[in-house]
Amino acid sequence: MTGLVAGALGVPLGVALHGWVIPAMGDSVGLRLPGSVIAVYHEAELLPLVLGGLLIATLGALLPAGWAARARTATALRTE
Repeated sequence: MTGLVAGALGVPLGVALHGWVIPAMGDSVGLRLPGSVIAVYHEAELLPLVLGGLLIATLGALLPAGWAARARTATALRTE
C-alpha cells in the first residue's frame, strides 16, 4: 500500500518540483531557460508514468507477500 501511495503521489510531485528547481537553477547563473527545457513532461505522459510506478510497486510487493504467505508462523517469528 505504501508503494502505491508513493507512486501515485511521487510522479506529480516530482514533475512539479522539476518545474520549480530547473528555472531556479537557471536564474541562479543568470540564464533564462526556454519553456522546452522546463516543460519536459506533458499531461498525456503523466498517466503512463503513474501507472508504471503503481505496477512496479505492486510487482515488488508480490514476491515478499508470496514468501510470507508460504512461511510458517513460528519460523517467521524466529527469524525476525
